[in-house]
Amino acid sequence: MPTAQARSRTIWIFAGAIALAFLVWLFRRHITFDWAILGSQLRSVSISRIALGVAILYAGYWLRALRWAVLVSPVRPARAADLVPAQLIGFTAVVLIGRLADLSRPYLIARRLKLPIASQLAIYSIERAFDLGAAAILFSLTLAFAPRNLPHHELYLRAGALSLAATAALAVFVLALRFAGEAVSRTLGRLIAPLSSTLAPRVAARVLDFRLGLNTIANAREFFSAAAISLLLWLGIALGYMLSARAFTLEPTLAHFGFTATMLILATSMGGSLLQLPVLGWFTQIAINAAALHGFFGVPLEAATASATVMLFVMSLDIIPLGLIAARLQGVSVGEAAREPAIPTPLT
Repeated sequence: MPTAQARSRTIWIFAGAIALAFLVWLFRRHITFDWAILGSQLRSVSISRIALGVAILYAGYWLRALRWAVLVSPVRPARAADLVPAQLIGFTAVVLIGRLADLSRPYLIARRLKLPIASQLAIYSIERAFDLGAAAILFSLTLAFAPRNLPHHELYLRAGALSLAATAALAVFVLALRFAGEAVSRTLGRLIAPLSSTLAPRVAARVLDFRLGLNTIANAREFFSAAAISLLLWLGIALGYMLSARAFTLEPTLAHFGFTATMLILATSMGGSLLQLPVLGWFTQIAINAAALHGFFGVPLEAATASATVMLFVMSLDIIPLGLIAARLQGVSVGEAAREPAIPTPLT
């Protein structure tokens, strides 16, 4: 019998497929698309640039493992090499199963280090905060000082200002949690309770997990180490997007795609990946990035779609072979790793 989670996932996939088909039918007369040009664009890509992008993103998984080793060090010393398989398996699960499968990473690390899952969920929460903060800092520094001769300069300024505001708000929120976490948890629980009596305690518990994650940072050295790794990690992610665009040497706009333009596409891609459905999410991600390239920079729709497809491969799909190999070597399946965090075990 399929589980409730599996039934819910199937319903979401089915609903998403219907919505996507409806949108294609609705705008079918407003879209002119030449599949032959798309094929030509894909055949002309620079394999070396794609390979470099893949290599940078693979290095990013090692950086994630290194950052986790820094964050877990006050509880238990760990080598980054020992935590890399969990990163590979976890991100493979996200690509194949959906965003909720990301919780498989703290589960796998807890099992590897023989630590309570709750402690690794706390580190997962603080890891997400470092990701958000690093991305916001890069957006702020890049977009706020975008050259005036770029198309849609006003849009860059607004994005930069919004990113700066988000960075400041995150800093205030983290400080509030660090010094008054229980009060913040209770307040959020009371605010959400009238809207959802079941969601409120979950949010309150997650806030406390996040505060526990903050408490794992024992000193300034660990904080700045994790922050530096996060900035380097997100710089690599941005370079992966830029190399994916520049791989299309026949399209002038893409062949000379700049870092500032890349950050706008990265921001668009992040927004589109917040709710990542299995398989169907691949096509929505391609559509979102292609629409951004076409709408913001005037890239022909065929070239934009080809570039968005390569971006999806470099940023997500290329992890699947390594993730499956890592799962085999670790003696787990990707599906098992994704399901286990929702099942009570002795580790909890």
